[in-house]
Amino acid sequence: MMEKFIKRNLITILGVLVGALGGYLYWRFVGCDSGTCAITSSPLNSTIYGAIMGGLVFSLFKKREKKDKD
Repeated sequence: MMEKFIKRNLITILGVLVGALGGYLYWRFVGCDSGTCAITSSPLNSTIYGAIMGGLVFSLFKKREKKDKD
């Protein structure tokens, strides 16, 4: 059951992973020194935001399943 879920959503899962890595790296190398930036002032916020955005962007490339008309 889990294998089927992963196969169906592999692109989105990869997007979440890539986005999380990108969000963390953005915090690490760019970030916000003053602490007033809501997203980039914390590594957790930046990583979660990147994961969400990565999942959304990569899900745009997911093929739609055809529905059989009976």
